[in-house]
Amino acid sequence: MSKSLRDQAQHASTLAHSPYSKAKVGAVVVTEDGKTYSGCNIENSSFGGTVCAERVAIWKAVSEGSKKLKKIYVYTTDGWPPCGLCLQVMTEFSTLDLEITFGDKNGKETTKKLGDLLTHAFTPDHMK
Repeated sequence: MSKSLRDQAQHASTLAHSPYSKAKVGAVVVTEDGKTYSGCNIENSSFGGTVCAERVAIWKAVSEGSKKLKKIYVYTTDGWPPCGLCLQVMTEFSTLDLEITFGDKNGKETTKKLGDLLTHAFTPDHMK
C-alpha cells in the first residue's frame, strides 16, 4: 500500500456528505486477500437513509467479492469508535478477532478487537 490506512481513512473523511451533523468520518477496510476499500459517511435528510463510513467501505468490499475482513481503520477528528450497528455488520464478515483502529486529528490511535467492543455479538453462528 502506498498510503497508510490512516491517510486513506483521513482522505475518505474529506469526501463525506454530512450537511446535518457536520461530522466527517472516513474508514478503510482491509480484506483477507489484502485489498483495501474506503468509505465515508453519507447522510440523508430522512435520517434512516444515512449510512456510516465503515458500512460504506464494507459494502464496497462485499460488492467487489471480498467477504472476509482482516482489519478496519476509522478516522474522525475526535477519534470516535465505530457505532454499534457498524460493529454488528462487521460480525457478518469477520471473526471477533477483527482488528479495529480508530484515530483522531492529533495522531492518537486506539486499537481494539471486535469482540472487545461488541462483547455479546449476535453472529452468523446464531442463525445455524
